[in-house]
Amino acid sequence: MRSESWPLTDYRDDILYPISFDKAGARAQMRVFFDAAEMQANGTPAGELKKIIKDRFKRGYYKAPERAGVSYMLSPVLRTYFNPEESDSVVTLNVPHVMYYAPDVSNEDIGGGKPGGMYPFVILPGPHGYFVQLLGLTERAAINKEYEGMLARLCKIKEVWCLPKGK
Repeated sequence: MRSESWPLTDYRDDILYPISFDKAGARAQMRVFFDAAEMQANGTPAGELKKIIKDRFKRGYYKAPERAGVSYMLSPVLRTYFNPEESDSVVTLNVPHVMYYAPDVSNEDIGGGKPGGMYPFVILPGPHGYFVQLLGLTERAAINKEYEGMLARLCKIKEVWCLPKGK
């Protein structure tokens, strides 16, 4: 499935999606997130919002990044759709990772793995796609230690923001 299809349908209040963009991503990738948040805040029903976003992708309103770039998702907690191209399942994970802009690149192009696996993979293939590289266990442990206080506070706010036990 290509990213022009905009896979997100349900706009939930328990999603934690800590993401940072470089200059190219802030110009190209972040616009769709701002537009979706604005429409959601204005009460646009999820089905209509999805139709608007899909139409904007189709018409080229959202442009692919003008150059290669990177988006850091180094937070110790992420609550999001696990594989939005295939299902609406939501999970809470501890998967610090780096995403590189990969316009019009697919897993088949790079021999990528499955989302969440140990090998790099592509998500949202199409002009706004990303190549995802997970950090190693040592890096993840360092991030978890640095942010253990924040993790405890988040867990008190919403139980679904607690990291799964034993992971």
